[in-house]
Amino acid sequence: MMNRKLKIGLLIDSDNIPNWAYKMLEILNSSDYAEISLIIKNGSSSNNKSKFRTIYELRKKLVWILYNKLDSKLFKVTPDAFKSKRVKDLVSCDEIVVVPKQKKFSDYIIEDDIAEIKKYDLDVLIRLGFRILRGDILKIARYGIWSYHHGDNTVNRGGPAGTWEVFENWDVTGVILQILSEDLDGGLKLSDSFSATEKLSIKRNKNKYYWKALNMMPRKLKELHALSPDEFFSSLDKSEDLDFYSNRLFLTPTNSQVLKAMAVIALRKINSLVYNSFYFNQWILLFKFNSKQEWSKSFFRFKKIVPPKDRFWADPFIVEKDDKYYLYIEELIYKEGLGKISVMELDQKGNYTKPKTIIENDYHMSYPFIIEEDGKLYLIPETAANNSVDIYECIEFPYNWRFKQTLMKGIQALDSTILKHDNKYWLFCNIKENNGASSLDELFLFYSDSLFTNEWISHPKNPIVSDVRRSRPAGNIFRDEQDNLYRPSQDCAKRYGHSMKINKIEVLTTNDYSEKTVNSILPNWDKKLLACHSINKQSKLTIIDGLLKRRRF
Repeated sequence: MMNRKLKIGLLIDSDNIPNWAYKMLEILNSSDYAEISLIIKNGSSSNNKSKFRTIYELRKKLVWILYNKLDSKLFKVTPDAFKSKRVKDLVSCDEIVVVPKQKKFSDYIIEDDIAEIKKYDLDVLIRLGFRILRGDILKIARYGIWSYHHGDNTVNRGGPAGTWEVFENWDVTGVILQILSEDLDGGLKLSDSFSATEKLSIKRNKNKYYWKALNMMPRKLKELHALSPDEFFSSLDKSEDLDFYSNRLFLTPTNSQVLKAMAVIALRKINSLVYNSFYFNQWILLFKFNSKQEWSKSFFRFKKIVPPKDRFWADPFIVEKDDKYYLYIEELIYKEGLGKISVMELDQKGNYTKPKTIIENDYHMSYPFIIEEDGKLYLIPETAANNSVDIYECIEFPYNWRFKQTLMKGIQALDSTILKHDNKYWLFCNIKENNGASSLDELFLFYSDSLFTNEWISHPKNPIVSDVRRSRPAGNIFRDEQDNLYRPSQDCAKRYGHSMKINKIEVLTTNDYSEKTVNSILPNWDKKLLACHSINKQSKLTIIDGLLKRRRF
């Protein structure tokens, strides 16, 4: 661990920076691991072309410009990641104005300015401006220039950010944090993250994943400070170092490309309106009993439990007692708009009782995770709407439960799932750190020596997963016959709760975590089934939930 703060320099184009970058600098400014020591401002003219030349070139982008204005009016975002803020309202440090030599798309900082910057003995430069940087500036900071690429480098290089993912209907939009090198887009990757693409709006798509991505920089700087440089760089995933890029270079869309994309997006919206006029989607339960205490794995054999049209049932967890099976579920009545925790009894002939509400509050509740401790049952519902993780104790089974204590507060934790392993309790949950970001993207891990505590320790690798395709919990973590651990997760790329991944936990310690996806569960066995997003097993019963397409009339 370093015995001093990291010295950070900022590369900016003007005194105004976007809101997301301002928030990132706020985190660094208040940290105990980094200090902003220098601002390097671009002093070159933003446009030295003639007005005629500028107008002539803009003719090719006119529809693109108009599209962005229309998109911003139709699809409002709050908070706006791109609202302009003054960096000097936050940062007070020396400033150097440089005028780089410009060669086509690249900027080269001149020798005299390099010499002046060297005096500040910077550890890291953060790029928030300039064009493509080349030359000695890449080596001037001890650990290089750290820069975001708001796209997935493996499939789309170029720009504009968050655009082609919408236009071409991609499931996910990626972002990477990298250390710049002379090899454009070929720098050392520090971390990456993936969000579900917003299919109707570039503005919303960008806003969501820019808010999420801002935390990537502070996390990696904190990690660099906590470790020795050798440990930090040896821990990075270098598996993509030799990857080739075979897709096209993505450029600002032409007028005809924008017009085509607008027609496709409009058709998506019309199809959605027509669908919603005749159909609605409802979460239901699906189950299968096995003659042995094994998983039922052929989902086309599962039987449906379909609720009345005024509500849905989801997130089933099972308790078996006296050869009876009790399903603890989220029940949401549409006109009420808030989920509550209910329980229903299911027998091996498929008969079930009407759900009975056991826990209800004036905020939304779901995902009734069940854990047994010292012969007693406890329930941890999702209470992100209350900014807490709460645990309830069973007083009289199966209907009488009462609040025991808060495990965490001041946190929007979703789908908390606890595993007892190696004499510790491991709490997995999704967290949305910034308003404007998505709650589907990032999985966090906490641990404790006791279940009943409010002092859970955040894992140093948090978030342990930053990928909408396999982050959010989807049921109990389970073991196979060889004692391997498996974590079910949701794949929310196509839509919320679209499908599931089964992830084998390969490393679980207080210092490290890794997992590998080994299987997928897709809602393909029934054409009326649109999604499935949780799975659990107890004794002979395997149960999942599914999103069913139903007629309104």
